[in-house]
Amino acid sequence: MEHKLFDSERRVMELLWQHGDLTAKELSQRLAETAGWNKNTTYTVVKKCVEKGYIHRQEPGFLCHALLTQSQVQQDEAGELVDKVFSGSPSQLFASLLGGGRIDKDEIDKLRRMIDEYQ
Repeated sequence: MEHKLFDSERRVMELLWQHGDLTAKELSQRLAETAGWNKNTTYTVVKKCVEKGYIHRQEPGFLCHALLTQSQVQQDEAGELVDKVFSGSPSQLFASLLGGGRIDKDEIDKLRRMIDEYQ
């Protein structure tokens, strides 16, 4: 199942991934500070995430727990990027990253090790 998060949903999920379970109130306070959101905005986004199965919310205090891992979302969105922008070719993605100067020597070495371990 692919998980496509809107930017607002990603902000909520990132807080849960970084800090673990938080109450809806704690999420609201943090998002007020970092994103300028009001309480209603946070609660609406949390409700949407619950409806989509991204978050489990329980009493007491509407404690929110991420049901999706950051890795799951990264894999889904990376796959979507490869499909949409690079015609399904991961090698075209890497060529684009290499050609754009976005990867330094250390990152290239890290990628080589990852590929070697995968094989």
